[in-house]
Order: sequence, then structure tokens, then C-alpha cells
Amino acid sequence: MVVIHWIRRNLVVIAGLLTLAYMILPNIVVMVFSFNNPKGRFNYAWQEFSLDAWKDPCGVADLCGSLSLSLQIAAWATVGATVLGTMIAFALVRYRFRARGAINSLIFLPMAMPEVVMAASLLTLFLNMGAELGFWTVLIAHIMFCLSFVVTAVKARVMSMDPRLEEAARDLYAGPVQTFLRVTLPIAAPGIAAGALLAFALSFDDFIITNFNAGSTVTFPMFVWGSAQRGTPVQINVIGTAMFVIAVLMVLGGQLVASRRKNNAQPK
Repeated sequence: MVVIHWIRRNLVVIAGLLTLAYMILPNIVVMVFSFNNPKGRFNYAWQEFSLDAWKDPCGVADLCGSLSLSLQIAAWATVGATVLGTMIAFALVRYRFRARGAINSLIFLPMAMPEVVMAASLLTLFLNMGAELGFWTVLIAHIMFCLSFVVTAVKARVMSMDPRLEEAARDLYAGPVQTFLRVTLPIAAPGIAAGALLAFALSFDDFIITNFNAGSTVTFPMFVWGSAQRGTPVQINVIGTAMFVIAVLMVLGGQLVASRRKNNAQPK
């Protein structure tokens, strides 16, 4: 009875921990197999511990080239989607104009639409325009499907902003530019940062839309898919592990900075 009572009292915590473990388990498997020394071409069965792949992460031909290309596309797509998405979010929240409701609905369309439909539609558009498939078509496609996620994140932040803060800045003789840079932008920054990080992750991780519109361009997800047909090099696990660790450190760093700001803001 004591055990059952304890489980009932901590059921939410237990469910949360089990869900977290379920989400992290694939990353742990990737991390473990980054230290494997497989006997054959496929890195699916544990053989022996080795640091060879970590010593030479670019030992597989074209791996680091595809990784660099994915990082470039993701970075530029993040910049484009964040700038356009932020302006759209402010326009939808702050201004009244015709077709505003329709645009609000259309913003969610790329998020609800299956990726294969968007990929085929973009491919048809590029072919009808006579565009050469490659880096630029992939970049345009990534900006288009990341835009909705950025608008949603920034819009939620802008809607929660207190307009009296901007009014107070104007009452203190701050101009429109000063008000935006010193009041509006810092308050909206968490939403903009969240949208940018989400856009980067979605762009870097995308396979379906990229595969349709890449032509001969090979990004990292496409390289992983192609390698899985012939044999999975351990270096792929090394790159995946490194990116997972970097993402975790960024999250922890953000939490630490937010905690310090909160503590400094509290009266002593």
C-alpha cells in the first residue's frame, strides 16, 4: 500500500521521466555506437571500443563537405526566415489590414501540410520557372517552410507584450527607432531567438523537401540516407553525438543565463 500511494503521489513525475528517457534513448544509442569499431560496413552491432572515428571525424569522403553545406543552408535559412517571420508577426499583431484573417490562417498551412506535398509543389514551381536545382532552390524552400514556425513563435511573444512599456518610452521622448531598439526588441528577443533556433533545427534536419529540390547537391541528411544503403560509417554517429552535446550545452547555458538574470532582478 505504501508503494502504491507513493506511485500515485509521484505519477506525473514518473511519467515525465519515462517520457524523457524514451526521447533521449536514441541519442544515447548513437553516442555509444560512436565509440564502436565495427567489423563490417554497418555500424549496427557492438564489437569493441575505439576512438578512431573521433580522431578522424572527416575520414569518410564527402561527409564533412555535406555537413558544411547543411550548416550554411541552415544558417542562411535561419536569417531569412527570422527576419521575414519577425516582420510578418509584428504586422499581424500590431496592424489592421484587409485579408489579415486569411493571412493568419495561411501562415499555419505549411505547418499542417505534409512535407511531401510542399516538396512536390516547390519542385513543380522551380521547374516551371526554369530554375536550376541546387543550393539556391534548397535555400528558398527552407526559408519558405521555416517561415511559419518563426511567425508562430514571434507572434506569441508579441501578443503577450505590454503596450504600456512602449507608451512610457514615447512619453520619455524616445523616438520610434529608440523605442524599438531599447524596448520592443529586447522584450520580443526570446520569441525571436526561439523561432530562429527552431528554424535552424528544422532546416538542418530536413530531408524530404531537400531531396526533391536539391538536384546534385548533397546535404548531411541526404548523405546519411545514401550511406545507410551501402554501409553506415561510425563518423556519422560522431557528428550526431557532437551536435547533440552542443544542443544540450546551449540549452543549459540559456537556462543558466535566465536563472542569473532572475536572481539579479529580485530585490535583495
